[in-house]
Amino acid sequence: MGANIFQYDFIIKGLLGAVFASITAGLAGTYVVSKRMVFLSGGITHASFGGIGIGYFIGINPVIGAAVFGIMSALGVEYLSVKQKIREDSAIGILWAFGMAIGIIFIYLTPGYTPNLMSYLFGSILTVTNADIIALGIMSVVLILYFGIFYRTILYISFDEVFARTYSSYVDIFKYITTSLIALTIVLNIRMAGVVLVISLLTIPPNIAMLFTKVYFRIVVWSVIAGFIGTATGYTISYFAGIPVGATIIFTLVIIWVLVKGVVYLVKKISKQKN
Repeated sequence: MGANIFQYDFIIKGLLGAVFASITAGLAGTYVVSKRMVFLSGGITHASFGGIGIGYFIGINPVIGAAVFGIMSALGVEYLSVKQKIREDSAIGILWAFGMAIGIIFIYLTPGYTPNLMSYLFGSILTVTNADIIALGIMSVVLILYFGIFYRTILYISFDEVFARTYSSYVDIFKYITTSLIALTIVLNIRMAGVVLVISLLTIPPNIAMLFTKVYFRIVVWSVIAGFIGTATGYTISYFAGIPVGATIIFTLVIIWVLVKGVVYLVKKISKQKN
């Protein structure tokens, strides 16, 4: 069966999903890690579960509901923390809990058979559809164009927002747009890694890249490469082992991070001994 693995349509879809997931997560994740927005991204991820529940309840694609809810949550955090003077971590915590509660309530209220939430919570090898692939492909193109055209502004915002404001007078607009794109990236990758683990897909590859480079563009490139290796390997292992794909992908990425960290440490140690 292993030799004929590519005869299955869902395997091809899964590997295509791995390509686009690594591109979107690499681009968005580098910004998230550089700007130290990991907690915010986690809040968006779990808040989007409310959209999944509402989607099931009103009979639309749950991913659409999650996308709307995720973007609203991202913009809501900005509004609460800036306009209402609420601490950002408190605002994230409120929306995090609210989104999960809304999702559970509306799924419970949905008439008929209770949907299988495992694929949304932990990812599933069988749930990647043509629509998911197309959406991730479009998102990949959008992010490449956005980060390519506005690279310098995004770079400055990532590391020094005060300096960025001397370079551009549209920093706040860029922050809202970038945060919204991150929210969409998170939602579209839920099929691959699940609500519980998708934030790791954005944070682990950039941390792998940062072990051996500090240049922003190179971090993005190596994040995409590391993300693809981890995602494709984890996806393949989950197929043969019959275990949740999201957990397998994250486990694989952590192992890669440990191995790379070990290699970098040994190289530095050998280099010091030679000098």
